[in-house]
Amino acid sequence: MLTRTITGFLFIAAIVTGVYFNAIITMCLFSLIVLLGIDEFYGLVKKSKEIKPIKFWGTITGLSLMIILCLHILEIVEYKLLFIPLLMLFTTFLIELYRKKDNPFINISYAILGAVYIVVPFAMLFHLGFYANDSFTSEYSFQIILGFFILLWTNDTGAYLSGRFFGKHKLFERVSPKKTWEGSIGGAIVTIGGGFLLSMFFTNLSLTNWIVIAILIAVFGGLGDLVESMLKRSLKIKDSGSLLPGHGGILDRFDGLFLSVPFVYSYIHLIS
Repeated sequence: MLTRTITGFLFIAAIVTGVYFNAIITMCLFSLIVLLGIDEFYGLVKKSKEIKPIKFWGTITGLSLMIILCLHILEIVEYKLLFIPLLMLFTTFLIELYRKKDNPFINISYAILGAVYIVVPFAMLFHLGFYANDSFTSEYSFQIILGFFILLWTNDTGAYLSGRFFGKHKLFERVSPKKTWEGSIGGAIVTIGGGFLLSMFFTNLSLTNWIVIAILIAVFGGLGDLVESMLKRSLKIKDSGSLLPGHGGILDRFDGLFLSVPFVYSYIHLIS
């Protein structure tokens, strides 16, 4: 428990500090997380004898996609440079053609999945740092990004505590035997309360929008956790990695983010 607490504190401090200062530091932080996450993802799936994705190519493709997307958001490079990582994704098919491996299209699928599944949500979240007063701007603000993380952590903590003290009815036993309906509902209630409190301090979004985002995070963050559990169960492993002592790997810590960010990002676009 002590190891888990210390790791959790340092992890949160790194995220909060990186996001708070400016867009460049946030971009570097997210790019590092993406790099570690992609590497972990490929290491994870390669434990299966049937899956042999092109780890090196997938990693540089994903990292290139992340950096160019962020630089485009920062208005440093033009959108046409996005064709570079796009062509790299399609080059995966050509590389696999000459590898002479079994199950080539499974390898291609996992290679592309690793680059897209981890990169796109973090790029979307980075773009949310430029939203304020009902529109996207060129000025960076930490409010929505930090608010998102706070609500995500609130949901995780609320669900864990509610499940531990009140959990009786299994939520999705086939994929995650320990998760309960009571935990999910408790996490959602706490997260909605967190959205209400955030609206008092983070004014880039209205109270209504913070509440909606809290609900989206509670629902799809929990589902993202289940999707990650489904991946690990299909590969017959417990944790995605051991980078964070007491917490598992990068994918374990951001599983709720990968699925909830696209829904939050889409909602923000719909109201802008």
